[in-house]
Amino acid sequence: MLLVEKRWKILTADAVKSASLHESLKIHKALVNILVQRGINTFDEAKNFFRPQLSDLHDPWLMKDMQKAVTRICQGIEKNEKILVYGDYDVDGTTSVACMYRFISNIHSQVDFYIPHRYREGYGVSKAGIDFAKENGFTLIISLDCGIKAVDLIQYAADLGIDFIVCDHHLPDDILPAAVAILNPKQKDCDYPYKELCGCGVGFKLITALAQALNIPIENTYEYLDLVATAIAADIVQMTGENRILAYFGLLKANEKPNSGIKALSFLSGLKDELHITNLVFMIAPRVNAAGRMDDAKKAVQMFVSETYEEALSYAEMLHSDNTDRKEADSTITNEALALILENKDHATRKSTVVFKSHWHKGVVGIVASRLIEHHYRPTIVLTQSGDVVAGSARSVSGFNVYEAIHQCKDLLVGYGGHFYAAGITMKPYNVEAFQRRFEEVVSGSITDDLLIPEVVVDAEIQLSDINPTFLNIINQMEPFGPENLRPVFIARKVYDTGFSKIVKEKHIRFVLKQNNVTLTGIGFCLAHKFSLLQKNQPLDILFTLDENEWNGQITIQLKMIDLRLSEN
Repeated sequence: MLLVEKRWKILTADAVKSASLHESLKIHKALVNILVQRGINTFDEAKNFFRPQLSDLHDPWLMKDMQKAVTRICQGIEKNEKILVYGDYDVDGTTSVACMYRFISNIHSQVDFYIPHRYREGYGVSKAGIDFAKENGFTLIISLDCGIKAVDLIQYAADLGIDFIVCDHHLPDDILPAAVAILNPKQKDCDYPYKELCGCGVGFKLITALAQALNIPIENTYEYLDLVATAIAADIVQMTGENRILAYFGLLKANEKPNSGIKALSFLSGLKDELHITNLVFMIAPRVNAAGRMDDAKKAVQMFVSETYEEALSYAEMLHSDNTDRKEADSTITNEALALILENKDHATRKSTVVFKSHWHKGVVGIVASRLIEHHYRPTIVLTQSGDVVAGSARSVSGFNVYEAIHQCKDLLVGYGGHFYAAGITMKPYNVEAFQRRFEEVVSGSITDDLLIPEVVVDAEIQLSDINPTFLNIINQMEPFGPENLRPVFIARKVYDTGFSKIVKEKHIRFVLKQNNVTLTGIGFCLAHKFSLLQKNQPLDILFTLDENEWNGQITIQLKMIDLRLSEN
């Protein structure tokens, strides 16, 4: 784990806006400041934030091409055409397909779904998928979470007499595919008010528009909300606006009447308490993703569309087994990669990490790249052999555009794609060493030293005496948490160790800290290397989030420690 010191970035809020909001809300000033920092400045905005309503979702007809999409699907249903629901192999794609397939199959019998195989077909719309549609008489394909860049393939489908409706959320290029309709709020000329939907979110908007057009009660569409919430959590899109409303009500659905697939995965994960966004991210999503990483993601959709819990459980067990294999491969490869890094004599001075072994499993190289950044905080690429090319995944550190760095090495590559923080690349085996050198040159020449130090964003300063059940209750009402609405991180200054803190399981610390007359406990995972600071008996500044700890039936508030250092002066 990271042993380097972290940068602490302490946020401030507009004093005038905070004072005004505090006057109307009458809650702790630190919490008011956090709301203002997150763009919530008035009582009504706070009310909408703390009390989301499904009625606040935008009209789906505001999305460009929605009328075209609905008209074409209704035409297909009327003419009894065969409709193929097509989606990517990750969580966003498989949940999207499950929602659309279930909705259409309730009103139309001539429907099937297709998930491309990660290794045989690759990401997005594939020629094999279109050929499957042609061979089996499908005349309409609805693509979900993919398709916006498939210009040539969608033209190929059109030449075969197959229409496409594209539902996507990835950034469009200047040239768009010749689809019957393109639903993507990121299109330049799309007036849809909220731009940050995930692929499943875009698909859900199409479902709600179809429901209106077909006089189906809108409440019928709410049965898909737990799958939408799972996609929002897994795809790490902004937890703002519509995403927050959909995630909020999706979590309610997941806890009250979950999709059988979510229920089965929760059982296999050993989850006994209420589902939160973190459970979807760390327990449900990895098991769904593992299907595509280790085998075939089709069974993830089969799980989500199962008619019975028993059927869903049988598919969930396959996903659970895939995830066990994934974790084993992930752990083994991470350890091998760390050994490779340490073998490099100049690893301490390098600004990038590029590691390659031909036998590594292609399905986990992205995860391994993220793991390596936890140990060596720098832009990282993990490569493996894939047929006659070397393929890999890149991950970046906060603030550094890894896609742009790769772009500057394009003459050494067969292909590449991605975005600011993550990318995929392929190259010929004989170019690996040249790429390692060039990528290091590019990163060294463009990254600043501060970006090689991990940053912790701190929302507000509080005293330990401010922490009580009411304070925590308001924080809990800020859920669901996610990008742009993360769980608040607090700083408390001049805190002392009581002498009762101790190292547990060799790498964690169980804290017992006091400030003035208030004593609180906390847990700090992987912070044992900082235990010596506690033994100095000097004042400390601590960073933490707040959560509840249940022990022997007693619920107490505890600090979840992130970092600590000696106080100045």
